[in-house]
Amino acid sequence: MRPRTRLMAGLAAVSAVTCLAAAPIPALAAQSAAARTGTTKPTHHRGSAAHGRTADAQARKPAARTSTSAVDAGTSTARRPAASVSLSDVGGSLMASQGIVVNYPGSSSPQLPTIPASAYVVANANTGQVLAADDPHGKFGPASTMKVLTAITLIPRLDPNAMVTASQMAADTEPNDAGLIAGRKYKVSDLFTALLTISANDAAVALTQATGSFSKGMALINAEAHHLQAYDVVARQPNGLPAAGQVESAYDEALIARQALATPAFMKYDETLSAPFEIKPGDWETLNNQNWLLTKYPGGIGGKIGWTISSEATYIGLARRHGVTLIVTIMHCTALQEITSAIQLLNWGFAMNGKVKPVGVLVPPLATVTAAHHSRGAKAVPASLAAQTSGSGDQPVYAIVAGVLVAGGLAAGGLVIGRRRLATARHRELAQVGAWLAPGPAERLVPGPPERSPARAAQAAGALSSRWSRLGRTRSRPRWRSRRLASSWT
Repeated sequence: MRPRTRLMAGLAAVSAVTCLAAAPIPALAAQSAAARTGTTKPTHHRGSAAHGRTADAQARKPAARTSTSAVDAGTSTARRPAASVSLSDVGGSLMASQGIVVNYPGSSSPQLPTIPASAYVVANANTGQVLAADDPHGKFGPASTMKVLTAITLIPRLDPNAMVTASQMAADTEPNDAGLIAGRKYKVSDLFTALLTISANDAAVALTQATGSFSKGMALINAEAHHLQAYDVVARQPNGLPAAGQVESAYDEALIARQALATPAFMKYDETLSAPFEIKPGDWETLNNQNWLLTKYPGGIGGKIGWTISSEATYIGLARRHGVTLIVTIMHCTALQEITSAIQLLNWGFAMNGKVKPVGVLVPPLATVTAAHHSRGAKAVPASLAAQTSGSGDQPVYAIVAGVLVAGGLAAGGLVIGRRRLATARHRELAQVGAWLAPGPAERLVPGPPERSPARAAQAAGALSSRWSRLGRTRSRPRWRSRRLASSWT
């Protein structure tokens, strides 16, 4: 084969490999889609789910569920699932039901308790199985259960020993606050403790602003929700105080709660029964945990209560018995009945776990290209980058990785070839270049174009390698600078 023919054949082979790398493999694409959307249908039937909702619970239902357009109006920068995927199908087709779904193993099985709430989910955190649910994707105001999402978003990003200066915006936040004073510095770990024990609304604002600005912090919170595939979430306030368009679903709160269970620092803050908090020098108060599930329910390990006039009572309850961890989430419940209702659902869940066929599944978080997103002290992934790498696009993540590997291989090959050519004699190098460009006698040699120069190839490969090294570099611990922020953040 002549030299030019060999060159063209090599280029064609490289093009073919690149195209194959970018093309999705059908079997893997199907698995990736199932993992992203959780739309795999269960093999069982709905069974005895004709639990009629009480008249009171029916009356508690909003006249209409929040439309998709309201969700699309949110400020999140994270990528949404493909248009062909129904948000209400995330977790399985039965999760789209607006009523109670449960698969009783027999007519004599213990029945679900009647709960004075508009929506709930009972799930096994170990397996991800949804044991029972009522309107799991119905959208309601989250109230203070929003603080769980705020906490799991910011805990990996903020140094617990750093000092944060309270802004006037944080100090003015009411009600139910820790009493932060504008201009005074507070330790991040103390603010998280106040956030999750007494549900301090001002602490939520201070922690959100500690990311650099209030708007940046809220963008991170919404991006984290979408990373968890909690697509019903629209976060406007980090503390869950009423805000236009702010919603969550019982299903999404279960996804958030499962991530909280996997965050040791969150569980440490959340299970704290009491802790001292210094408002100003010499002025101390005691933070007492509001979640009495921790002390009154055998196996209670954490959770979060919430209440506003519009959202009514909301609740996330976590309990563990004999190695089984259950999650209960409740939305739009009668005030002061949320923990009692959660206990009834937990009792049913522990009794029926392993006996009822699941009606859905808690989908896993989306895959990310870098683990820096969840590493304490690592540089936070920009929202724009997260949107490009969080999956659910037209190309699976593995196709992108394969393309990167091919490009890296080509760059490395160019570097090796360049070094080898530099080691050869000058006249031999020119002879090869001349043979590629215009086959003929050696005395008619013409230097090749710049892009074929071995030195240029080595230089380009080195620059590419240096660029990838910079992109993959993260600090072991971020640098922190406390500053007072203006109160005009929205």
